[in-house]
Parts: sequence; structure tokens; C-alpha cells
Amino acid sequence: MPSSLDRRTLGSWLNGPRATLEAQGVQLPPRGKRLGRPVEGSGAVAGFGRRLVALFLDWVLALALTRIATIGADVDGQAWDLLVLGVFAAVSWGTLAATGRTPGYLALGLRLEMARPGEPRTVWGVRTAIRTVLLTLVVPAAIWDADGRGLHDKAAGTAVVRV
Repeated sequence: MPSSLDRRTLGSWLNGPRATLEAQGVQLPPRGKRLGRPVEGSGAVAGFGRRLVALFLDWVLALALTRIATIGADVDGQAWDLLVLGVFAAVSWGTLAATGRTPGYLALGLRLEMARPGEPRTVWGVRTAIRTVLLTLVVPAAIWDADGRGLHDKAAGTAVVRV
């Protein structure tokens, strides 16, 4: 009896939907092309790896800030987790709304922009708030399209691009 989970199935899941489709011979446009973005260089949609490292750096910063803010306080367990998540959300939203870059994005040469180049930044603070709330829910960020944008970016009409 064949296993329902073989190496090919697992590999396709780990590589993502784009790699799976390309392995089946489906021709997809380069990442960001449908949005009118360059394929490489400044303004190109950032790859998953860079965005993940930036997220990690932002999370470490939130942990450090929370630790500093709670010195001497008796905070642990679920309260600690929620506090760190709140600090992460506040730092993310505040820095994105003000500059379009979180500290992690700054360190890795990334910035948040409207999905299509030249599109006006209408209600930017609201867009970044929607994106931040969805990012803290994790699931939308773990699902992305052929352009490499997570559901949180699609909902906000934004894209993380290289500087």
C-alpha cells in the first residue's frame, strides 16, 4: 500500500505552490511582474527569506523591549506572551505608518509600499493597521500568492520591496 505522504508531496509543500506549479511545466510570470514591479533590484518584491529574517529581528526587538519594560514586574505565562505580541504590533504599526519600514526591514534593506508603483498612499495608517493586525494572526502571513505577497499584504494593498 503506497504512503499518502511521499518525498515528492512533502517537497512540493516545502517548496511552495510556485515551485510545484513550475515543476509541472506551468509558466508563471516573475514575482511582482503582475504588479508592475521590477523583477530584480530596487522596488522588486522581496523574497520570503529576507522577510522572514526581518520578522525575526522585529520579534527579538519586541522581546527585548518587553523585558526592559517589565523589569521587576511579575509577568509570566500567557500574560507575557500577549504583552510581547502587543509590543510587536505597536512597534510594527508605528514604524510602518511613520516610515514604511520596521527596524527589521531597515536592517535588511526592505520597505513597505503600495502594491503597484506610483499608487497613492491613501489611508496609509489604516492600511498598515490592517496589515499589522492580520500579521499578528500569523495565518495570513503564512499563505502567499505567486507574487510572494502574504494575505495580510493583499488585504492592505501593500507589498514588501527591496530598497
